Amino acid sequence: MIKQEFKAESKRLLEMMINSIYSQKEIFLREVISNSSDAIDKIYYKALTDDSLRFDKDSYYIKVEPDKENRTLKIIDTGIGMTKEELEHNLGTIAKSGSLAFKKENDSKDGHDIIGQFGVGFYSAFMVADTVTVSSKALGSDEAYKWESNGTDGYTMEPSEKDSVGTEITLIMKENTEDENFDEFLEEYRLKAIIKKYSDFIRYPIKMDVTSRRPIEGSDNEFEEYQEEQVLNSMVPIWRKNKNELTPEDYENFYNEKHYGFDKPIKHIHISVDGTVRYNAILFIPEKIPFDYYSKEFEKGLELYSSGVLIMDKCPDLLPDYFSFVKGMVDSEDLSLNISREILQQDKQLKFIAKNIKNKIKRELESLLKGDRDKYEEFYQSFGRQLKFGVYNDFGQDKDVLKDLLMFYSSKEKKLVTLDEYVSRMSEDQKYIYYATGETNDRIEKLPQTELVSEKGFEILYFTDDIDEFAIKMLMNYQEKEFKSVSSSDLGIDEDSESNTDTQQQENKELFDYMKDVLSDKVKEVKLSKRLKTHPVCLSTDGEVSIEMEKVLNAMPNNQNVKADKVLEINPNHEVFQTLKASFENDKEKLSLYTNLLYNQALLIEGLPIQDPVEFTNDICKVMV
Repeated sequence: MIKQEFKAESKRLLEMMINSIYSQKEIFLREVISNSSDAIDKIYYKALTDDSLRFDKDSYYIKVEPDKENRTLKIIDTGIGMTKEELEHNLGTIAKSGSLAFKKENDSKDGHDIIGQFGVGFYSAFMVADTVTVSSKALGSDEAYKWESNGTDGYTMEPSEKDSVGTEITLIMKENTEDENFDEFLEEYRLKAIIKKYSDFIRYPIKMDVTSRRPIEGSDNEFEEYQEEQVLNSMVPIWRKNKNELTPEDYENFYNEKHYGFDKPIKHIHISVDGTVRYNAILFIPEKIPFDYYSKEFEKGLELYSSGVLIMDKCPDLLPDYFSFVKGMVDSEDLSLNISREILQQDKQLKFIAKNIKNKIKRELESLLKGDRDKYEEFYQSFGRQLKFGVYNDFGQDKDVLKDLLMFYSSKEKKLVTLDEYVSRMSEDQKYIYYATGETNDRIEKLPQTELVSEKGFEILYFTDDIDEFAIKMLMNYQEKEFKSVSSSDLGIDEDSESNTDTQQQENKELFDYMKDVLSDKVKEVKLSKRLKTHPVCLSTDGEVSIEMEKVLNAMPNNQNVKADKVLEINPNHEVFQTLKASFENDKEKLSLYTNLLYNQALLIEGLPIQDPVEFTNDICKVMV
């Protein structure tokens, strides 16, 4: 027996492996199985150039054997095995990757890819095991050797008995503590779950004897347990199959199997790129919004695989926030991974893939909008808010990406329309894209501010989401047409009656000044309206902050008491205006009463709270007496 100590540098690295490198202990099984897969791949590569070596895929597998009684876990493979020198070289020197060296010597583009790169994954076994034993017999060798280590103290090497080519790794599990339960890694259900999660698409069968139940022969109510060898992994991932071989049902089954959602996806996107950066991806646009989508608990991201091995459950860097609703996975052989293969290095390959995915999602949504309007509207009802947030977020840097995907309810069409459709219907004398804000379409329909715009025959977009107006303010214009609120102080509509209204405004300046004094700082101005036709009163705004924006901003936790510059507008053609003029001449106290009533009436129309409801009801009673 040969006993060797790890070098001081290797000891420190091994301590890091056990305590720091990996965030989850279950990762050890992924790493050991990946090494086993690499060992089988090496035989495959050799068979490509060695005519005497026949590669029969059915003869190669990985076997997992838990033993609760002896608290051991074995991982056995029928791969290429290791000689004495290779055991000492690859396992005796931490971070010396035999797989990486083999990969460099046997570069191939046929679809197989050696997984291991860093030579450290094997040592993750010490996170769960006190002792690790590796017994291996190399291809073409008559001798087998055993490597054994208790961790940082070093390792021993000695000849071993092994009939077949391959490697057998035995882990003697650590004792349980108050904080850690290492027995879980000997439970069948737990091992099956870990393998399914991380190694489902390893190219070779991963087998394990699984306990099943069956009726005892001749009995109706009695059952017996028996062991049955099962293959735990799928092996061939759907994303590596030819698209022509797959049906919509295949994609839906994959969506359900991966638990991306409980709904039926509206659309799937299958991407296969074989260029400078090779990758495959399957993406899904869900039908329904996840229950936690707008909560802090929701995590965006796609599953990330490297050569079929799960690296990250959710890789957020692959999706922009405005497409965070997309579910799915990406598999690439060309990513630069860090030492633990848990976190990606921020490299150009990842950015390249993310950019392609973003563009592909946008094209597919545009195609859905043009080709299947009903499905797009169904999608938009769930996730349109997120697209609008994307327009507003980051100071509008993504507005050009998203503007053609936006939809709003139309006063004319009585349905959702795009901005492009709105502009295409604009008459020559229409200067602006008009919009109105409110809680519901029905409430907007009844707003007094819409009267003049509607009378001119101009279409109005209804904004019912609190993000709508903020997004439009960031967008500023569409096809060189500016957006204009129907509550804006200047609607940009030329009216023959404007000069008459201006004359009346001047003639009644003292009246409006008095009403302004009554309302104090509640309004910026009181004036005659050019927009009202039948309603007696309304509020408009002067400035960038609208009444709807005031409501949204003041509902936020960090309320900064933002106020819109409100203007109280009076309809010059309504009887109320005559009553106000008469009160100004004869009864200033009554004018003050009427002014407050009209202001509160305008607040109610806008859905704003009345500052003093008791005073408001008392004022109504005074009018009735």
